[in-house]
Amino acid sequence: MNADPAAQLRLLDLQALDAQVDQLRYQRNNPAEAAEIKDLLGRRIDVDGRLRDQRIVVDDLAAAQAKADADVEQVKARRTRDRERMDSGAIADPKALERMQHELESLERRIATLEDEELEVMEQLEEAQSALAELTSAIDDIDARLGALTTARDEKVDALDAEIARVSAERGPIVAQIPDDLVALYEKLRASKGGVGVGALRARQCSGCQLTLDAGEIAAIRAAPAETVLRHEECQRILVRTPESGL
Repeated sequence: MNADPAAQLRLLDLQALDAQVDQLRYQRNNPAEAAEIKDLLGRRIDVDGRLRDQRIVVDDLAAAQAKADADVEQVKARRTRDRERMDSGAIADPKALERMQHELESLERRIATLEDEELEVMEQLEEAQSALAELTSAIDDIDARLGALTTARDEKVDALDAEIARVSAERGPIVAQIPDDLVALYEKLRASKGGVGVGALRARQCSGCQLTLDAGEIAAIRAAPAETVLRHEECQRILVRTPESGL
């Protein structure tokens, strides 16, 4: 394959442009915020699960406290009724009064027991509510950080998209200066060689694979016409001669 030396040099410009676009696309697809966002999303799932469980604990304890409150009030109401009956003089029988007095003492003990249980449930509820508040705060902090990271990521992606579009727009005019068959070979090699289809020969080294050419290869290149499209024997990439080739 033959091509004008100037067109071959433009192939190096095309490679540099494509490499720049590849780098920009890599940055776009792998933003610096991605790892932290992934970690935070995992943490949020964990904290959200614990938050749901804690809400159930709080709801159960709130129901238990409401029942304890109701039990205490019910026994206190009974105690009040019994005292009012005794104080009103409605019970004249001494034995009945004695039984009523014993019942009041029993009610006092029952109230004391229920109030202790009520206090215990209240303390448990306060602890559970405190834990719930901490988990809620943790979710809020995670969401705030996720929001900031997502905004930063999206802004960078938008900027990179604009830069990719700008740089890609420069490709057409360069391709127009290179023969179609040479562009096709370059594209084929670029697809199979990790994005690098052409290398410059500088200081007797192929910039595509970074290998130094031996004396025989240099001699063959030196003898080849300037229009000949060269291929590096080692990496098979297109090899373009430059003023820095050392020929």
